[in-house]
Amino acid sequence: MTESLITTPEKPWASSAARIGWVVLILATLYVCYFSHLGAIGFVGPDEPRYAWIARDMAETGDWVTPRLYGKPWFEKPPLFYWGAAACFKLFGVSEAAARLPSAISALLATLALAWLALRLYGPETARWLLLLLPTTVGMIGFSHAAATDMPFNGMLTVAMVCAAVVLGLTRNENTPVIPRAPWVTLILFGFFIGLAVLAKGPAAIILSGGAVFLWALFTRRWRDAFRLFHPAAIAAFCVTALPWYVLCARRNPDFFRIFIIEHNFKRYLTPEFQHIQPFWFYGAVLLIALLPWTALAVWSLVVGSAQLWRSKQLSPDSCFFMAWALFCLIFFSISKSKLPGYILPAIPAIAVLVTHSRFALASGRTNSLSISLCVSSLFFACCFAIVEYLAPHISQANVNFGIAAGFIFGMLSVANLFLGAGAALSAKSALGGGLAVCCVLPILSFVSIANRLLPSFFYHDPSGRTLSEELRRRSIPTGELAVVRPLSRGLQYSLSFYLRKEIAEWDRNHPKEGYVLTDGKYIKAQVGSDFTFEEVAFDLEKTGYFLYRIQRRSLAGDSGCSGKPK
Repeated sequence: MTESLITTPEKPWASSAARIGWVVLILATLYVCYFSHLGAIGFVGPDEPRYAWIARDMAETGDWVTPRLYGKPWFEKPPLFYWGAAACFKLFGVSEAAARLPSAISALLATLALAWLALRLYGPETARWLLLLLPTTVGMIGFSHAAATDMPFNGMLTVAMVCAAVVLGLTRNENTPVIPRAPWVTLILFGFFIGLAVLAKGPAAIILSGGAVFLWALFTRRWRDAFRLFHPAAIAAFCVTALPWYVLCARRNPDFFRIFIIEHNFKRYLTPEFQHIQPFWFYGAVLLIALLPWTALAVWSLVVGSAQLWRSKQLSPDSCFFMAWALFCLIFFSISKSKLPGYILPAIPAIAVLVTHSRFALASGRTNSLSISLCVSSLFFACCFAIVEYLAPHISQANVNFGIAAGFIFGMLSVANLFLGAGAALSAKSALGGGLAVCCVLPILSFVSIANRLLPSFFYHDPSGRTLSEELRRRSIPTGELAVVRPLSRGLQYSLSFYLRKEIAEWDRNHPKEGYVLTDGKYIKAQVGSDFTFEEVAFDLEKTGYFLYRIQRRSLAGDSGCSGKPK
């Protein structure tokens, strides 16, 4: 589609300018989507503040073996993310950006490795477009900005699967020099990155990679190639990488095997004990969102590709590899009794390759259907923009910027699909069509680049504990005497604990005591009992959204009730 922008024999200067343009656009895309505004928002949800706490503890105590949360061993996840975040804390200081940097680096490694494989398999055009489309998906942007284990796991597993493709012989062709069919370096790298993936999230890495290769071998009947992955060099590299920490941690902590392997792997997968219950089709819906703004392109590729496969009954080994990779991830996690959105992240890189390759391999003779699909998607987002702008004044009175921010995002999604659709339609008639199609990433880069200004518009108050902690410090509230009253969210409680550097306990109404209580409403009287009085402490309600009360014993307070006045 854009080859005319790259190769113009009559005008060498145009070819050089096009190459420079591609390089600049790709570098801008990788930076903006993966590294910009890593600290735009405080730690949110239950995972980010807990993982950041453990990483900070490792950096401060020097114990890089046993993960500790609030001073106690905590074995929900292996240590790769903690090690990365702790190293960033030591290098750059403790901050949200430093904690999220390992995820951003992992996303970059996965993208570059996948682009290299696409270059070897499908050529430079697919590789260039993959470097634009994959980083601009919602899934990759979101998880590259999360201080969590999902992206490091996805990154290490993706690089391992790229190495597996080389070992399986997928990158060999008639132009490939005569080299060993299972090069030693690639085997060692495969074992090394599988080991890192196991250090990122556990045995799931072995299951996902092994299951994907098994499906590939089943479809292609190339069992001999598949068994090369069991080469002693790969096994040795895996053992040297992954086993030392597991052995050492198990020796120091007798409960490690039971808690991590049994409870947080087998029980999490086989039982609904962790309360992450979702329907079987859950990950289908998650993928539709994670692939935005290119969901229409993905659906078009699925429909057209399935139809062609039905007619030809043939699938190339390399495309079969990516299909088996994505399909096994989808099936494996759909069967699980516990479902979280981040689990399906390893399928996104494989789907991105299939979608990007399909855009060029299947578009011949189907340009109209592709353009119509993208234009319909653009129209859909334009309708969402109109609906949001109409309803926002009626539903977002507490935050007048909500409609502006949401409308801007829907507008950019609409423009991105319109550029890609119009570019695809014009590419057969004019070289300008390729240039217009390339511009499809610019709207995405525009709203990601100002995400720090857009994010606050979606919340009445800071969803992290950062603002709350700042206000508490400003009031010189002793953290050792502070408790929170439900329904304060778990995520906010963990985040508050991180910023205050102390575990903030939940208020126990059955055993009240003197101190300070943080709550989101003025219903504290039922929480303190008749032996205590409460006094509201002056607190910035508009900024934080919470009330703060000082609790005292009645005999010491010297009065018979609540003063009802700020302290």
